[in-house]
Amino acid sequence: MDVKTALSKRKSTRAFLDKEVSIDIVNEIIEQSKTAPSGVNTQPWQIAVLTGESKNNLCNKFEKAFRDGLKGSMDYKYYPVEWKDEYKERRKECGLLLYSALEIKREDKQRQIDQWALNYQAFNAPVILLFFIDTTMEKGSYMDYGMFIQSIMLSAVEYGLATCPQAALGEYPDIVRQEFPEYKDKLVLCGLALGYEDNNHIVNSYRTTREDLNSFVNYYC
Repeated sequence: MDVKTALSKRKSTRAFLDKEVSIDIVNEIIEQSKTAPSGVNTQPWQIAVLTGESKNNLCNKFEKAFRDGLKGSMDYKYYPVEWKDEYKERRKECGLLLYSALEIKREDKQRQIDQWALNYQAFNAPVILLFFIDTTMEKGSYMDYGMFIQSIMLSAVEYGLATCPQAALGEYPDIVRQEFPEYKDKLVLCGLALGYEDNNHIVNSYRTTREDLNSFVNYYC
């Protein structure tokens, strides 16, 4: 598969089949992706691969915290404190596309809550990758990590797998560190749902839009 095709096929998938993913394939994907660039070759990535009981236990604790009203607090600020209008509009459009596809109306708060809760179940994907980073690392390493995660998502496409990068899986970092104490001194960056896409689920039928080049690219000669 060429890169152009992989880029066009990659999307945030929110419904997965109940189908096991071979750990050998997961390892191959990570092996390929570790060639991603990083400043002075720091390779700041540290990953926990969760399946089966480990995944289910963590996801259930996430969802319980959410439904109990415990507000998530990531180890770092993922989103801006104040939203500029252009970003606010794109965020709004993203949510509207999702709820429209699922026919969830504005006044149906319970369905909205239930849909959001699926984030904490990684949309029932069979595999979760949790990403950690040393607390001493700075913003450059976050840029490196983004290239690494994108490499994983593109590599997954080649194996017929779908992904969803999720900040939500980093919203309860203390729960993560309680479950996996070997990461107690690490920062929880985010997570990635990985599995086979459920092509029959309506939630996977919509795609978010992208801006025209002339709205964010300037050319200088």
